[in-house]
Amino acid sequence: MNRLSPPDWPRHGGRRAPLLARFGLPQDHPLIDFSANLNPLGPPAWLGDWLGEAAGRLADYPDPDDDRARRAIAAREGLTPEQVLPTNGGAEAIYLAAALHAGGRALVIEPTFGEYRRACDHYGLAVASLALCGEAFRLDVAATERALAEVDVAFLCRPNNPTGTLVPRQAIERLLARGRETGTTLVVDEAFVDFTDGDERLTPLLAGAPNLLLLRSLTKLFDLPGLRLGYLLGAPALVRGARARQMPWSVNALALGLVAPLLADADYLARTRDWLAGQRPAMPEAVRELGYDVPPTQANYFLLGGRWQAQEAEALFAFLLRRGLLARHTHSFPGLDGRWLRLALRDGPDNARLLAALAEWRRP
Repeated sequence: MNRLSPPDWPRHGGRRAPLLARFGLPQDHPLIDFSANLNPLGPPAWLGDWLGEAAGRLADYPDPDDDRARRAIAAREGLTPEQVLPTNGGAEAIYLAAALHAGGRALVIEPTFGEYRRACDHYGLAVASLALCGEAFRLDVAATERALAEVDVAFLCRPNNPTGTLVPRQAIERLLARGRETGTTLVVDEAFVDFTDGDERLTPLLAGAPNLLLLRSLTKLFDLPGLRLGYLLGAPALVRGARARQMPWSVNALALGLVAPLLADADYLARTRDWLAGQRPAMPEAVRELGYDVPPTQANYFLLGGRWQAQEAEALFAFLLRRGLLARHTHSFPGLDGRWLRLALRDGPDNARLLAALAEWRRP
């Protein structure tokens, strides 16, 4: 097997080319992508026609005074437009949250998405980390409350990427109360909250929490990663601060125009719920029955391990890759150190192929 040192592994999912090259496979090697946490339903069926009709928008700059996207998001969330800021994907929302606290001190709950730490580094924040507990990846709420006294901003992903675990709402309320005492902003990334059981969005907490920022992504739910469309929610003062730090014309005209029709597509959202009900928790449980460790997940992905070291996880990664199944390594997640693989939930036939390959790997 061609071992990769951690810096050589791609930092994000969906990066086929470098991994195929590293493992000596041709670039046209057929792959089912389990490394990117996207909706397997694909983009809404009406999107192609909409883009064709909207092509004329490309001849003009996005109108900075057009607040239809903000109003559509606000209506969905039960907020005012002043509490909403559309962003160039969830990544820009992360960087704007860090920009609000440039030069300060940050806490990152790990293992988690690497862009929080990179955004803090970009804006000169000193970063402290706090580890989730055990292989169930639970948050030590008391330790987090103590840590808030030392920082200006704390980043937490809910449900967490890559573990899929969900910090209880009551714990978030405790952290917000402590943050008001310490002057700490709590940034909660809800990029995958639409894939949870029930409604786990923290939007109702904004009414009593001026120190809460929520980050969202529409590209994962609607399978539009190339479009780059997200948004930030918070108190008007925080949103104004983020908007003042946002680059001009950050969000393109097509993305802004798509917000309202995407949010209005109730049929797509219902079909997504039906898909989730059919694949979760059935798929993680089937993987556990094969003898793998799979922590409980509330997302559209799950971690897979086997009480092994990184070399064994890499061997399984290569085994799956050669069988046309692209997993997500975990070398770039502090605390996981390559010992786990992350796998997205896909449709029934794709998941069946993955289960067959995992069973073959475990067979004596």
